[in-house]
Amino acid sequence: MLKKFSLYSGMIIPAWLFLGVLIAGAMNPGYSHINQAMSELGAEGSATHIISPLINNFPLGILFIAFGLCLISELKNSKLAIFSGLMVVLHGIGSIFAGYFSCDAGCQPESPSTSQIMHNLSGLIMFLSLTVAGWLWVYLGKKQLGSTFLSWFSLFCMVVALGAALMLPQAVESGHYFGLYQRVNYGISVIWLSVLSYSLARVQKNR
Repeated sequence: MLKKFSLYSGMIIPAWLFLGVLIAGAMNPGYSHINQAMSELGAEGSATHIISPLINNFPLGILFIAFGLCLISELKNSKLAIFSGLMVVLHGIGSIFAGYFSCDAGCQPESPSTSQIMHNLSGLIMFLSLTVAGWLWVYLGKKQLGSTFLSWFSLFCMVVALGAALMLPQAVESGHYFGLYQRVNYGISVIWLSVLSYSLARVQKNR
């Protein structure tokens, strides 16, 4: 049962993220999914300061860790695959830390608190770890799971994610579309992870 949960956990993540952010956003009057960061849902002073990490960061962190451990366990013949699993586990830990250390009101203070600094560091770790894992599977898709589609899909998703990430500094400066670019970056990354989860589950079923 636990093995099946870890195997399929990657497929659960996109739907959980979508619903969690949608619910938390609906509980914040005036919140803009286009312009505001997802972190603002758990920021100090927000209407969902307490509930957002409980329905988003913490359960998502557990799902990421479970799937990362699954990659390590099921693909232990490949050091690169194990490393990709470790990156997914690290991403899950980063998600939990990002939820525990909430950002300051507005998430862009001139004098950030310790919690804000830790939140930013956790967010950076999340970005780097999932990006590294995704790029590894451009090679590993065909090599480990025999899926040329997964390799090309990984490449497509990582290029889109990187493109969206490169737009974030400009969005911060202009004050517009940060939420949109962040959601494209993270959304395409978790969709990629769900396809990896499905691909691994299919291979395991056929063995």
